[in-house]
Amino acid sequence: RCVLAARSPVFSAELYGLMKEGDTAGVVRIEDMEAQVFKLLLRFVYTETLPEMEEEDVMCQHLLVAADRYNLQRLKLICEERLCRYIAVATVGNILALADQHHCDGLKKACFHFLGSQANLSAVIAADAFEHLSRSCPTLMKELVAVLSLPPYHA
Repeated sequence: RCVLAARSPVFSAELYGLMKEGDTAGVVRIEDMEAQVFKLLLRFVYTETLPEMEEEDVMCQHLLVAADRYNLQRLKLICEERLCRYIAVATVGNILALADQHHCDGLKKACFHFLGSQANLSAVIAADAFEHLSRSCPTLMKELVAVLSLPPYHA
């Protein structure tokens, strides 16, 4: 409990503060996160390391959301860095939306840089990868258009 509270202000509030769970056994229920993701989050809290992971891109997306939820900034930055390796035509829409929703400026900038290439942008448009993004994140699309319209694009 002490380690969790020391590393995360959210855990601190849940375990000791105003958000303290009413359970006398000190149990905090985590219901909206896969067990494997939470296990990796706990490993990071205790060791400051992340192992090599299968489906690293997917796990890093889930971990980034968890890191943002528990205000674990270093974990969030590590996930951003790892996700930059997976930016591609098929993934840039989802990664960009994730970066925007969780205030990951470095990851967002990397996505914009990827889309700054005419070939990449054309491929993404041809694959209809922006269809969902334009409906779910219209302000992000406006930002993308504004950034890409500045010649030459420099991320």
